[in-house]
Amino acid sequence: MTYGFSKTTTLQFDQAVEKVTDELNKEGFGVLTTIDVRETMKKKLDIDFKKYVILGACNPPFAFKALQAEPEIGLLLPCNVVVYEENGHSTVSIFDPMVMTQILENDAMKPIAEEVQARLKRVIEAV
Repeated sequence: MTYGFSKTTTLQFDQAVEKVTDELNKEGFGVLTTIDVRETMKKKLDIDFKKYVILGACNPPFAFKALQAEPEIGLLLPCNVVVYEENGHSTVSIFDPMVMTQILENDAMKPIAEEVQARLKRVIEAV
């Protein structure tokens, strides 16, 4: 099952994180959480890991609509975006919200997921 969409870019890691954050903002998303996986692996396991962050992105109006339609949707929120560095390139991957519609039996979620997906696809295209 494909559960997201990705794009590899020549941007340096920090530039890619900044660019995706800016593009998310343009589409109405704020970054609620930033998990530095590299730092966590070093701190908790003393393992050197590649540069890798997980951004928890949220568009409040759409989150509100989703929560009204499906109270348990919070288990799948916020929208996760990952940025990682590999072989001198940065990859940006975004969870596809349409996957939620395959899990849930709630027709009210489909139009919400479609609009969020369209916005997130514009984000990845702009990176």
